[in-house]
Amino acid sequence: MYRTPKMLRCLRLWKRTPTRMGFEPTRAEHNGLAVHRLNHSATSSCSTLSMPLRFSSSVSNLRLKMVDSQYYLPNDIGVSALDCTEAFRLLSNKEKMYSHYLSRAAWYGGLAVLLQTSPESAKIFVLLQKIFRKQTPAQLEQVATTAGLSPEEYQAFLVYAAGLYANMGNYKSFGDTKFIPNLPKDKLKALVKASQAFQDQPAEMEALWDSCSCLLFSLEDRQKQLGLGDKGITTYFSGNCSLEDAELAQRFLDSKKLSAYNTRLFKREKEGKACYEVRLASAVQKDCAVEGECETSCGSFSFEDKEFTVKRGDYAPLMEKVSFYLQKAQAYAANENQRKMLEEYARSFTLGSVDAHKEGSRYWIKDKGPIVESYIGFIESYRDPFGSRGEFEGFIAVVNKAMSERFSKLVSSAEVLLPELPWPKEFEKDTFLKPDFTSLDVLTFAGSGIPAGINIPNYDDIRQSEGFKNVSLGNVLSVAYATQKEKLTFLQEEDKDLFIKWKGPSFEVQVGLHELLGHGSGKLLVQDDEGKFNFDKSKVTNPETGEPVTSWYRGSETWDSKFSTIASSYEECRAECVGLYLCLIKKVLSIFGNEGQDAEDVVYINWLSMVRAGLLGLEFYTPESKSWRQAHMQARFVILRVLLEAGEGLVGLEELTGPDGKPDAQITLDRSKIHTVGKDAIHRFLCKLQVLKATADVEGGRALYDGYSTVSEGGPHNFMRLRETVLLRKEARKMFVQANTNINGDSVELKEYEGSAAGLICSFTERFQDDAEKLEADLLDLCKKDFPCWC
Repeated sequence: MYRTPKMLRCLRLWKRTPTRMGFEPTRAEHNGLAVHRLNHSATSSCSTLSMPLRFSSSVSNLRLKMVDSQYYLPNDIGVSALDCTEAFRLLSNKEKMYSHYLSRAAWYGGLAVLLQTSPESAKIFVLLQKIFRKQTPAQLEQVATTAGLSPEEYQAFLVYAAGLYANMGNYKSFGDTKFIPNLPKDKLKALVKASQAFQDQPAEMEALWDSCSCLLFSLEDRQKQLGLGDKGITTYFSGNCSLEDAELAQRFLDSKKLSAYNTRLFKREKEGKACYEVRLASAVQKDCAVEGECETSCGSFSFEDKEFTVKRGDYAPLMEKVSFYLQKAQAYAANENQRKMLEEYARSFTLGSVDAHKEGSRYWIKDKGPIVESYIGFIESYRDPFGSRGEFEGFIAVVNKAMSERFSKLVSSAEVLLPELPWPKEFEKDTFLKPDFTSLDVLTFAGSGIPAGINIPNYDDIRQSEGFKNVSLGNVLSVAYATQKEKLTFLQEEDKDLFIKWKGPSFEVQVGLHELLGHGSGKLLVQDDEGKFNFDKSKVTNPETGEPVTSWYRGSETWDSKFSTIASSYEECRAECVGLYLCLIKKVLSIFGNEGQDAEDVVYINWLSMVRAGLLGLEFYTPESKSWRQAHMQARFVILRVLLEAGEGLVGLEELTGPDGKPDAQITLDRSKIHTVGKDAIHRFLCKLQVLKATADVEGGRALYDGYSTVSEGGPHNFMRLRETVLLRKEARKMFVQANTNINGDSVELKEYEGSAAGLICSFTERFQDDAEKLEADLLDLCKKDFPCWC
């Protein structure tokens, strides 16, 4: 009944439009298709998405174009400059020097992400740096014209280069899909050969091009996305590692009380037996105890009849730079907590010690209300296919006092709001440790992408008993979520103006609740190594079963190590649900200056944004491997499924044909039922999420979460078909241009760049001027050292 009208509409549309459903590809799209055909990837990428046979070949061509468009960045992609001029100007000279040296540490450490992303990322980075160090984008434009590139093709090259810098690799930081240049390979090769860099060093540049050009354009199935084994590419593990190897390594690390955050795993065969190398990120490469370390974690060990070796020295030249600049920053620390924090961080990156980083994080938590806020290290585990290894990131930002005042009021209300959450008090922390919660204007954010808000540290033991901090990144929010009406998809016309008006204020509320009371709430039930429980085992009852709890975390088990591959997305889902649930409280809305009808509009747009994001999340699902590539978007899809399941007309989702004749969809939300049907649905689901998490019930948690994460073709909604509509109408995620700081005499100067692909490129080529050739040589050496591991 449901499908028949849709198919009739498609057939009528086919009869009216003999070619490509009424639209022709742009020149850029033709180029993209040509590239994909040359790489023999288009057919395989479309096989699972093929239409029923009765549809015309023109529709199949449309499907081909839709799938291919995932793998390049459009020429009109949004590029915005992060404005921090006023915030930086108001700093004292000492604070500016502190910011400068921390920024240097972050930028050098951020280059490790190239090596954490793909075998070719660092080589492509070096190729681009060499080209643009010799000629700016403006100077290279004439060279491109002479080499036979059209203006559109040259712009596509600039967008690709900017994308590689912004993502710190050739896979999207948000979604983990590979992107390739949207111009023919021979055109890009002609440009490289015509560049001044090639003229000056032809042999070196030829070798560099040859070493990365194949993978640069390749869209073989496994290379389309990040993943483990045959599901994708990862450089957290050698190419011969499987999920079973990752699970074995985690058990080994747990047995040695070693964190996986700063590690990679390499597997090799020795006399027919699997041997594993766990490599720690550190400047020091010695495997014995060294100055500043009581005893070494390095050495060879036998575990479950396998040989494990723990070694230092991963990303050594980069970690050396990070430690050097952190030590320079110590001289400008505002207080003893900052100085000790930097000392421990430097020790961590020097020795490869997560324990030292945890100690630094303890000092960081104690550093209340700093003017210049920062955090640096191997932090988020979203992109490790197993969910345990952290990607390097570092941020430096300046407090926005007006916005921070609102977040401070939210912190003060936390102890009143936490009991409103839908789980028994036994599943909440014994004491709420009031954190810092500040709004910051980003000066530097080095890594693969910039979030809107952060709740750190991610160490469970510290968060449970010592505290954490929340930050909202104000100048990111102000530009990242600005929306043009004509680009708003899947909403009713009457919702669009309201969405544009209240998206920013509603997202501010959601970020605050998500970070502070989402990630900041909930207790893990733990039995430590000495057998001591942090709960009364005889009295705590599982509210879902009415029976005493039967499972909990033991010893060195953590949330990440226990729930592994689903941990990140599951936790983001829990935090998003907390935001939806608590935004219904009038006091929360009042804290953010929303009263009366305005408050109701904020609630409506917050919930509408979430269900729309759940639909948009389908872009980040890979049918071939039945896997999700982005933790937050998987979480939002799960929430959409929960709210659709609630029924009673709360959420509507309809497939239709748009005014342009292309497949479209529309999502609706009955605002009169948010406080009843919607609240009840989130109440039930959120309680389940927390109880399963708290009790370390991995089996139950996976069954629940995987069930809602399933993208099916059956049932009331054909999500596989909706995914294709989402791909057709998707908008590329914005890229950010960040400033540089330079010391001039006794002062620090801020240099900003225009919000364009060219501006982003210039910011990176000027960022590493002092030691460019040495740095590039180090990156290539690191690539060469690991090259056999990916073959």
